Amino acid sequence: MDLERVDRITAGAVGEPGERTFYLQARTGTDLVTLMLEKQQVELLSASILDILSRVGKETGEGPSEEELELEEPLEPAWRVGRLSIGYEEERDRMVLELEELVPEDEEEGEEEDVEQEGVVPDLPEPDRIRMWATREQMLALSRHGAVVAAAGRPRCEFCGNPIDPEGHICPAMNGHRGPARR
Repeated sequence: MDLERVDRITAGAVGEPGERTFYLQARTGTDLVTLMLEKQQVELLSASILDILSRVGKETGEGPSEEELELEEPLEPAWRVGRLSIGYEEERDRMVLELEELVPEDEEEGEEEDVEQEGVVPDLPEPDRIRMWATREQMLALSRHGAVVAAAGRPRCEFCGNPIDPEGHICPAMNGHRGPARR
């Protein structure tokens, strides 16, 4: 599926820190696409957008306001994002975000068992894919908003980078010792 020119694109989260669900939304006309992703994917996407924009070296104008970047209802994700990539196409002067569905591991394992049992290779389901084309201004706004959304959660451990719950966490970088609690 291709969304050639999105009218809006945003990321957001719903829920309490530590239990939030992250979403990416894009709208083209009356079509609203909502996908689920992980906090780390939002962080990576935000950083990657800034990296590409700095390499492209083109000034960006004003993007959408913060109110325009809020998630829209209904929050009914089509699927969970497994892979994502981002690029810039100079001819169109657009950034493109390519997303691929996460195929659950249990489906893959079940299919491998079928191969062993029957000796026949089953047709593996193709993950859904979507490409979204957006302006540099829209993507810069997505980057800034996504960074704010991701940072609004639990603080990260300075040693291992994992999120810290209010009661602390077991830090693998400290050889399993409990890190300090954050309040």
